[in-house]
Amino acid sequence: MKSRYVKSVIVYLMAILLLIFGYEALKKSSGRSDLISYSQFLDAVAGNQVKSVTIGDGEIKGEYSTASGGKFRTFAPKDDKLVETLRANKVEIRAEPANNTPWWLVMVNFLPYLLIFLFIFFLMRQAQAGGSQAFSFGRSKAKLYGENKPKVTFEDVAGVEEAKEELQEIVEFLKYPKRFQKLGARIPKGVLLLGPPGAGKTLLGRAIAGEAGVPFFYISGSDFVEMFVGVGASRVRDLFEQAKRSSPCIIFVDEIDAVGRMRGAGLGGGHDEREQTLNQLLVEMDGFEINSGVILIAATNRPDVLDPALLRPGRFDRQVVVDRADVAGRKAILQIHSRGKALGPDVELEVLARRTPGFSGADLENLLNEAALLAARLGKEQIEMSECEEAIDRVVVGPERKSRIITDKEKRITAYHEAGHALVAKLVPNPQEDRHLLSRGELLSRITGLLGGRIAEEVAFQEITTGAENDLKHATEIAHKMVCEYGMSDKLGPVTFGKKREQIFLGRDIVEDRNYSEDIANRIDAEVRAILDGCYAQARELLLANRQKLDRVVEVLLEREVLDGQELDKILQEFDEERVQEASPSAQDPKSSSSNEKTDKQWERFGTESLFGNPFGEGQPQPEGSS
Repeated sequence: MKSRYVKSVIVYLMAILLLIFGYEALKKSSGRSDLISYSQFLDAVAGNQVKSVTIGDGEIKGEYSTASGGKFRTFAPKDDKLVETLRANKVEIRAEPANNTPWWLVMVNFLPYLLIFLFIFFLMRQAQAGGSQAFSFGRSKAKLYGENKPKVTFEDVAGVEEAKEELQEIVEFLKYPKRFQKLGARIPKGVLLLGPPGAGKTLLGRAIAGEAGVPFFYISGSDFVEMFVGVGASRVRDLFEQAKRSSPCIIFVDEIDAVGRMRGAGLGGGHDEREQTLNQLLVEMDGFEINSGVILIAATNRPDVLDPALLRPGRFDRQVVVDRADVAGRKAILQIHSRGKALGPDVELEVLARRTPGFSGADLENLLNEAALLAARLGKEQIEMSECEEAIDRVVVGPERKSRIITDKEKRITAYHEAGHALVAKLVPNPQEDRHLLSRGELLSRITGLLGGRIAEEVAFQEITTGAENDLKHATEIAHKMVCEYGMSDKLGPVTFGKKREQIFLGRDIVEDRNYSEDIANRIDAEVRAILDGCYAQARELLLANRQKLDRVVEVLLEREVLDGQELDKILQEFDEERVQEASPSAQDPKSSSSNEKTDKQWERFGTESLFGNPFGEGQPQPEGSS
């Protein structure tokens, strides 16, 4: 680096000197045209051809008196009679002081040299920068994870224990290779992390860098591809060359689907460059050359679009699923992200974990950050449970619109709508824990709960509004999947309808193609309608039987505006206790039963039968009001 700098300085100096010499030579050559000898000067004076002269520093500058005019200059030897000769021929005489050049004239004379220097310096810098960019265009943009950066370890990752175990083995192999080699084990060449956005794939990559203690190269899949052909493949080669020099090491490619999409997704154009890049990546991962000690770890949330050649053993030997965490995992994630945050004594992380099903690690981190911002905005010194609950709503549906003016009528309709959802959800079988497998009865419970809001409006106001648009959409989607994907229809049987096909020219985007007749389509519509109508009738029956409970919940909700699950349970419990106290002796007659008991028995029949057969099919009793 130092020798290169010295060479550059020498080149600059030589260029500047050549320009100065050339400039001086140009000045001298331009001045020779008016230079005459001293003898010629004396002859011109004697012939009355000189009008005026200026004498100074051994140089004489003059002006001819002839009609053509003109100027001349000459260099005079020491001549004591020169002034007398000039006066005798009536020549005007001027004199210049010796060495009395003003400073500004010196600067003016030096200015051309300065401008030339700056111009040459700028040109050479531009050429040097352009040359370096041209030569480094095919260089890899991978960043080497330095020791000075803050480390992330596996202790900072929670909720993905299975993935941590798989990756911990990779780290152990890099730290203690002889332990595995003596048993004949081969280090995996590649590990692919699969999972939805925000599940922690990139965080796991950082944790590997912090745990391994070996060089760690990080690059994004989009950093390989450029508009110029061949650049991506060149960057792949350069990346693996750097990795080989630093072996053993880890290369982490984030969002590999940007470069690893299935080949054949286009005919010419920019797709050729991407395919060349992928081909080079395939060769580097498992070609004739052996990349011993170089492990490629990649992350993507679109494994369905990756090329099959990239997924085979020998390239990506392992595929690790990084999924959203369950309740225990969410609690552990909240514990990690709550470090350094002043939580109040009323904050229960387990309650927050149960209230956030489906949240990813990024969502949970954002939740606690939003709670901290809300507490700071209110001037509190600790984060309380109320801020955490409001933060959940902000993450799910966005911030509260306090500026929106709602009329009393709209507020009452909204209260009945939300109370209908909550009350129906309490009355139907509805598991609280996370579930990976859902039975038919649980799906019907979800549909019934979704329809509770619309029915509550109808029961209270004999009118419906547009507020149930999203509820109807989700309810219809669940019913359609029950019939077409889950095989939960007695009339149509355990068959899936709708073939998924991949459009190669759309990058293997998945669309659904109908593989059934119009008759089957009509029967599917009828089955979906039967499920929705049955759940609608059951929800209506539940709310009519518990109308007084609905009114009580609405009254409290209008007063407080917000109710959580515990408060709702308390309201319903207090209502039941009041009814027991007000009950007459006839209420203890075994022949009479409360409307709640009747409703519970009807729902028990409804839910139990739905586990084993279609409750709205032929031969099954239908709830009142269903079609």
